[in-house]
Amino acid sequence: MPRYLSLVKIDERTAPAEGPSEELMQRMGELIEEMTKAGVLLDTAGLTPSAQGVQVHYEGGDTTVTDGPFTEAKEVIGGYAIMQCKDRAEAIEWTRRFLKVHEPHWTVTCEVREIAEG
Repeated sequence: MPRYLSLVKIDERTAPAEGPSEELMQRMGELIEEMTKAGVLLDTAGLTPSAQGVQVHYEGGDTTVTDGPFTEAKEVIGGYAIMQCKDRAEAIEWTRRFLKVHEPHWTVTCEVREIAEG
């Protein structure tokens, strides 16, 4: 069965400074439990704010390191999920369900991509 990576992109400018509400975390926990019991969810985690991250860039044989936050970025990766699904449609459906547990004031986009095997 194929594996899929869902990259959770958030707009840090509109995300609540205090982070997710208790209610959101409870709904997310319930969905994570359901996905785990269904054998779909292999791994998931949220990430610290971009201000605590760094970007390492490679070009022309050299690397540069830039401390966050990354002001040019409209969206940042806020978390991820690795799922094992029968097909792309199932991965999209689980991702839709994940997005729907958020309150309306969140702006969240998930990029779903199949993990290349081999």
